[in-house]
Amino acid sequence: MSQTLIQLQGVGVRIAGQAVLQDVQLSVQPGQIVTLIGPNGAGKTTLVRAVLGLLKVDTGSVWRKPKLRVGYMPQKLHVDPTLPLSVLRFLRLVPSVDRTRALSALAEVGAAQVIDSPLQGISGGELQRVLLARALLREPELLVLDEPVQGVDVSGQAELYRLITRLRDRHGCGVLMVSHDLHLVMSTTDQVVCLNRHVCCSGHPEQVSGDPAFVELFGQDAKALAVYHHRHDHEHDLHGQVLPDAPAAGLRIHGAVQPHVHGDDCKHA
Repeated sequence: MSQTLIQLQGVGVRIAGQAVLQDVQLSVQPGQIVTLIGPNGAGKTTLVRAVLGLLKVDTGSVWRKPKLRVGYMPQKLHVDPTLPLSVLRFLRLVPSVDRTRALSALAEVGAAQVIDSPLQGISGGELQRVLLARALLREPELLVLDEPVQGVDVSGQAELYRLITRLRDRHGCGVLMVSHDLHLVMSTTDQVVCLNRHVCCSGHPEQVSGDPAFVELFGQDAKALAVYHHRHDHEHDLHGQVLPDAPAAGLRIHGAVQPHVHGDDCKHA
């Protein structure tokens, strides 16, 4: 347990008399990306709330590393349109954050240019990066990301997932991520946990995608998921536009067919 960040054993939760989670086992290690997948109503958000200590479990145990620093990125953020809140003021709601720290965090996620923009006026991709910067300002040992690419187009989603991987590599933090984007997230995670109130299957992405429980849960089309390498000779900005003189980046995507309009050199594995 010395290296473990969180450990759930036999966790069960009942809400209004109904079993929402049953006998869930889960752990996250430093430098590991663990992704929760599952249909709506599978208990993913409930499990995240249990991990964060916002919800008391009815059975089992939730262990956290003592004094564990957690950075949380919510699925949605609603800000009243009449509230005069800039990105900088939003980030400074985190204790001990000044403009220099806020700008550094935004630069790390590729959103430094929005620091003085109204929070309500930035794009979906920019907002997700701001929320990620806010999570990083807590200097987390564990990042908990609930649908981190919500409201972002496909090219922006791929870049955000690559960014999350780079942040993991740079900071050595563990990542617990909730996602519905199977074809993208399967290539950017170390372990997949397929949840449907209980853990249906778990393991490396290639193992899970071929598991009968996974196929039963997501349908026969899930059998078509396959791994191939998609090698970019460019990167995209927040809006999906090609960045000039950007270094090459590699992306592994699971999917039978991925449309491509940028003229990249695709090599299939």
